[in-house]
Amino acid sequence: MKDAIKNPILPGFNPDPSICRVGDDYYIATSTFEWYPGVQIHHSKDLVNWQLVTRPLTRASQLDMRGNPDSCGIWAPCLSYADGLFWLIYTDMKRYEGNFKDGHNYLVTAPSMTGPWSDPVYLNSSGFDPSLFHDDDGRKWLINLQWDYRQREGRDRFGGILLQEYDVERQQLVGPINNIFAGTKLKLTEGSHLYRRDGWYHLLVAEGGTGYDHAVTMARSRHIAGPYEVHPENPVLTSKHDPDCPLQRAGHADLVETPDGETFMVHLCGRPLPGTRRSPLGRETAIQRVTWGSDGWLRLADGGITPSLEIAMPGVEFIPPNEEEVHTFASDALPMEFQWLRTPQPERIFSLTERPGYLRLFGRESLGSWFEQALVARRQDSIYCSAETVLSFEPEDLQQFAGLTAYYNRFKFHFLAVTLNDNGQKVLSIMSCCDEWPSGSLTISNSDEVILAPDLPVSLGLDIYESELQFRYQQGEAEWQMLGPVLDAGLLSDEGSGRAHGYFTGNFLGMAAYDISGRGTPADFAEFRYRRLND
Repeated sequence: MKDAIKNPILPGFNPDPSICRVGDDYYIATSTFEWYPGVQIHHSKDLVNWQLVTRPLTRASQLDMRGNPDSCGIWAPCLSYADGLFWLIYTDMKRYEGNFKDGHNYLVTAPSMTGPWSDPVYLNSSGFDPSLFHDDDGRKWLINLQWDYRQREGRDRFGGILLQEYDVERQQLVGPINNIFAGTKLKLTEGSHLYRRDGWYHLLVAEGGTGYDHAVTMARSRHIAGPYEVHPENPVLTSKHDPDCPLQRAGHADLVETPDGETFMVHLCGRPLPGTRRSPLGRETAIQRVTWGSDGWLRLADGGITPSLEIAMPGVEFIPPNEEEVHTFASDALPMEFQWLRTPQPERIFSLTERPGYLRLFGRESLGSWFEQALVARRQDSIYCSAETVLSFEPEDLQQFAGLTAYYNRFKFHFLAVTLNDNGQKVLSIMSCCDEWPSGSLTISNSDEVILAPDLPVSLGLDIYESELQFRYQQGEAEWQMLGPVLDAGLLSDEGSGRAHGYFTGNFLGMAAYDISGRGTPADFAEFRYRRLND
């Protein structure tokens, strides 16, 4: 595609974008929640083509999420550049169920995007979605929402946006804490960022919740501590009024200015499966061109408040990703596409050197554990895709199983596993969890039990076509064989839960090994293939 930006610019699970520019380089940081390492940062020269360049939170001193519940961990990072440093603010959310939110906000810095990234400075725990604003006079200010745990009629628990100064020398917040913005009637005020332009402080917030009422609100003030007046045509961006818009759930945004003085807004969005309100790709990142009007207010350049699927961008060409990715694990570093869950001790769950050319997973805790789960996976970024792997695994009993999974969280997954049956034969088993919240009961399908040859690798595959998922397998010289029923891929989504507010991540496809006997039995994966079949 020439002369246009195709949305979303970061397909698959890439929510809560924060963007900054350094010279001709643009960077977007997005939330990673319970997936390790923490925070994804993509780079672009043209706002059209983006490449994942780093995940900076790589060690236990910066991030340890063992025990964090599903959809906790890294929430809404804020990336900025000032004084010759990159500044990254992030929340490590330890709990979000019920009335309380236990989230701790930190700051790390680096002289370049490749690091080294510092150990964190603790900031506060008063609320999530922190953002650092560098004022023209050199002072720095932290803003974040205040969480109000009280349940009161007519009020939500998003208690407004707090402002406090950050002292660089003392590495701590100082001075008074001011609540500068209570939000609008859209409620659920979060995701705040500050900007300064033409003598005004402009405050951008997300409102309406991160579901289908999500929106971007703007307000401004002559003084950083307010009072702030709301945009006269608020909201600035939303798709809640347009169920046919391909980019639903539009909100949680940030702004960047190009060297030529144009302004763009990045924002999260979701693309539900046709005819549904299920988005297994998760919340993604899109971009819109915006303009500042003669009245000083920001608006979409194309008019209206609905996000566009394509944005005119003369002189550039979108380069689509390869249809197929093949990873053979020949390097001693895990390919950038992959992540694992929660733990800062990856050597406990995998190795690329114990058997060169293979990814060795050490069977650990059960499927869905919040502590030490040997699962290495990549994002699903197309609703038409397939994944394949080649597995060498010799289980000793039924408590050991390894294979290929489509995994959203501990209550939503499909897993094609190699294990043993009651007769001690190596077999294939399909395990599914359909999110019967809060029980999350496991369904195991052995109706068409496949007995595998011992001491022989097996190829495992899955195909996803919109809301349908089908497993398959192949061993020796035989052809690929379909296995089990067609499964519901749509439930592997934020909206596919049995809860009122869902979750916040996206579907992953990957390799997993479990040994709930505690013996750490290894499973060796020779390769992993991912294909985008059509999009």
